[in-house]
Amino acid sequence: MSNTASTPRGAEAPPERVVVRLRSNARRLVWSVLVLVAVAGALGYFLGNFAEPWHEIAALAGAAAIVLLACILPFFGWLARRYTITSRRLIVRSGLFVRVRREIPHSRGYDVTVRRTWVQSAFGSGDVRVSTGAESPVTLRNVPNPGLVQSVLNELVEAARPAMAPYRPPSTAYDDTVAWGGR
Repeated sequence: MSNTASTPRGAEAPPERVVVRLRSNARRLVWSVLVLVAVAGALGYFLGNFAEPWHEIAALAGAAAIVLLACILPFFGWLARRYTITSRRLIVRSGLFVRVRREIPHSRGYDVTVRRTWVQSAFGSGDVRVSTGAESPVTLRNVPNPGLVQSVLNELVEAARPAMAPYRPPSTAYDDTVAWGGR
């Protein structure tokens, strides 16, 4: 299916290219790493010192449950959310078992704002909020270098906007305007 209405005859639209792929800052995984180190240290210290063999099995099962809940699930949760900015659209993919994909074309035009807490500023990250006005806004959480992401999105929106007709002042030959009861 070709789109001949938006491109002149003989000219093809340039192919869509990926500008950047992003994930949120991995600092939220710091606690997971600390828990993993603590569990490994505790297992190394206590394993072999229990009086009953079932105590060791219980300790291993408890450690496996802690590692699963505090380390592996947060890692997969972090891995499951990805942001892709292409030359034509913004794509947000999320979900581990149920995938959700949301696309916002740059030609639609949208507002881009950046919000940074002091912790995010210390790590060089921030939240980029993309608001189209028609739908609920999309927030790219904890992206690295949010100022650069904002400027790239603004440039892509400007490039996707069709060329506007030059401004022509209204004709003054016949003015039908009535202001405050007089002409």
